Amino acid sequence: MSFIAALLQRKKAGFIPVIPDIKCVSPKEGELLRGRDPVQLAKELAAAGAPALSVVTEQNNFGGSCALLESIAKAVELPVLRKDFIREVDDIKKTRDMGARAVLIICAMLPPAVLVKLYEEALRIGLEALVETHAKEELLFAGQLGAKLVGINNRNIVGLELDNGGVSLTQSLIAHKPKGAVLISESGIRTPAEARAAISAGADAVLVGTAILQAPDAAKCFRSFSKGREGKGSERYPG
Repeated sequence: MSFIAALLQRKKAGFIPVIPDIKCVSPKEGELLRGRDPVQLAKELAAAGAPALSVVTEQNNFGGSCALLESIAKAVELPVLRKDFIREVDDIKKTRDMGARAVLIICAMLPPAVLVKLYEEALRIGLEALVETHAKEELLFAGQLGAKLVGINNRNIVGLELDNGGVSLTQSLIAHKPKGAVLISESGIRTPAEARAAISAGADAVLVGTAILQAPDAAKCFRSFSKGREGKGSERYPG
């Protein structure tokens, strides 16, 4: 199943499509795994109902690796998104070879011509491309590109997400959502109530990393984020 189809299927079933973001380190919060096996954690989140997973492979700031993505992609039957600072066409090809179904392409990190080249290459080789934005102009560019999978990063990735951005950015930018695109609200979502706020604003899915990884029970936390509007799930989790 494609990344987009998995999200829409979860949404149709009455849940908030929550994409757990598996990363070893947060530049803001520090070490996140606390000795846990990330592959086993991925399996637990898949069993809890995750429609898809995101795996951070950037090593210097987030402690990720390509080997980690390969291991998780082999261990679960879910579509996996590779998150990294993708800059070269070869990175796109390597992403597919690792077993990922989707790849993150960040507007703020790339000149427009390079972004277009990477986007077209991803589609050419059968990957879905998540075009990440953080400003109105970037959303408009994603629309001109014809992107079918678009993200609003609530935090500033150029500053390694050290800011306190939250779902309010999604709420302020959602009016510029590209027509026909599936939109993911990413980062800074700390409670189930904030996840519901993103969906109520018009997002189709949310990507949550630190809050789930820092919770005492990651699978239980994931399920609370996934509840629909009528779900209570308003506990605040650390991170």
